[in-house]
Amino acid sequence: MRPVEHFIVVFIPAVLVVVLSDRRLPTLPFVGAVFVGSQFPDLIDKPLAHVFGVIPSGRVFMHSFPTAAPVWLVVAWYGWRTRRPRLSAAFIAGHVSHILADNYRAFQGSTPSIPPDMLWPITDAAPRPPVPYWAGPNSINLHLWTVFSITVLTLLAYIVLQDIAAHRGTSASHQK
Repeated sequence: MRPVEHFIVVFIPAVLVVVLSDRRLPTLPFVGAVFVGSQFPDLIDKPLAHVFGVIPSGRVFMHSFPTAAPVWLVVAWYGWRTRRPRLSAAFIAGHVSHILADNYRAFQGSTPSIPPDMLWPITDAAPRPPVPYWAGPNSINLHLWTVFSITVLTLLAYIVLQDIAAHRGTSASHQK
């Protein structure tokens, strides 16, 4: 799936849940959490596989339940700790929907199965060409995606670090 499709797949149901439960549109931080969650597996895996060669394909690691689940636990803990469980749930929903959307064909038909990539490193990754079909001439699309990934992940790290610093300051003032 393309990035915008991953976002739409989770954004529409997420908006419906918020509108039906709160009778208002979701906040910008909520939409941001849904967006980053829906892109997160590709932001991590595509550069690691196709630029740095650290993992066997761009559909393992954060596309895999055994390696993604600890991230979800940390995100859920962070949401609980900062009293923003809805934001952490939005991120996790985006991440889970990405994995499921990438593998929906395997779940259909008369013999549904779990693709090996979803269980990596417990199972071997499905064989794929070293250069993805969408790389473009001289891998320009891959390089652009890597720059986009680094930009989004840097912004995410900055926001989280700022949030941690602000939360520590608030926690310290409440303890006095």
